[in-house]
Amino acid sequence: MTDDAPEDLDALSTEELHDRAIHRAERHLDVKFFWRLLQLIPTAETAIGDEGEADFDIQSSKGLIKDALFHSGEGELGEAMRPVFLEYLRRHA
Repeated sequence: MTDDAPEDLDALSTEELHDRAIHRAERHLDVKFFWRLLQLIPTAETAIGDEGEADFDIQSSKGLIKDALFHSGEGELGEAMRPVFLEYLRRHA
């Protein structure tokens, strides 16, 4: 049986499920999974009554997205990111 077999997963603790999911997403560079987490975490925090943390996470995520869209090409940060832009544009030419 593999680690991903459904019958095995139900018996695992939530922490173990988290660790396996994160590890798999990192291994496969699954940005969609991480994006989904960013979308769902504030809702889950609100559901458990932690509205302050939900608001903080929303603001933090907005800051990272803003940096990616508007500031990642500026100054020293832009120069450090230059290889990423080149690789992306060449791959999608």
